[in-house]
Amino acid sequence: MDNRFIEAFSKYDMKVDQNAVKAIVKKAENDAEKGKNKETLKKIFSCIDLTTLKPTDNEDSVLAFVEKVNSFEDRFPDMPSVASICTYPCYASLVSRSLEVESVKTCCVSAGFPSAQTFFEVKVAETSLAIHDGADEIDIVQNAGRILNEDYETLAEETDEIKEVCGEKTLKVIIETGALGTLDNVKKAALLAMYSGADFIKTSTGKEVPGADPESFCVMCQAIKEYYGETGRKVGIKAAGGISNPEEALLYWTIAGNILGKEWLDNTSFRIGASRLANSILKEITSEVHF
Repeated sequence: MDNRFIEAFSKYDMKVDQNAVKAIVKKAENDAEKGKNKETLKKIFSCIDLTTLKPTDNEDSVLAFVEKVNSFEDRFPDMPSVASICTYPCYASLVSRSLEVESVKTCCVSAGFPSAQTFFEVKVAETSLAIHDGADEIDIVQNAGRILNEDYETLAEETDEIKEVCGEKTLKVIIETGALGTLDNVKKAALLAMYSGADFIKTSTGKEVPGADPESFCVMCQAIKEYYGETGRKVGIKAAGGISNPEEALLYWTIAGNILGKEWLDNTSFRIGASRLANSILKEITSEVHF
């Protein structure tokens, strides 16, 4: 292992106490159940990265997706808008040109999503093209195989260079928790992503391996808290991968609030990536669906 990573990791307790994590999740489950109300659900709704990442996506379907966001405010004036529309990078121009809601960002997955198994030059080029075409936010995947192989230097260099391409645009790094095997590896991956420039760390692609789970999310939040205490840099948290109902969303929201504090509970620091959750929350609040 490169000496600089030994030095970085030495600042943290890299052995995760699984029983302590389970206790934190259990408390959050109880708190979430008590804290469920329409106002909290509205706040969670405003943190959704509304996602379409299907093999059947095309220009017509993506444009129809955008138009649903454009028409949302008129139909539901008492609801906030979602945080972003997330698509494949080839649709960045279409989304950014068609999106009429100023508060909603254009988000694109990039860099060999969902596996990250491609040439580094392709990752940089894909990200650069998406930014050029109007993406405000980029979600990339940290190569899980390199974490398991302890090739931290390559991972750090990749993330650092992609962040340089992003500039002031938001970079979210997916650490693919379901592929990493242990909570210790989840913490290593989270810290590595943050030290390499990630503005957000994210749980999962929701594609090839198990998606978000509360225990991994808890460890990621703890890593953010420790990193913030060590560096003073605030990094956001994003849960994604199979979160489809209000109860699940409330649990992740509550874990983040309990560990990181209320200052993380808005869409500048908390996101949920989802395709079905928006309608689930909307139906809970208004008895209607839209997306």
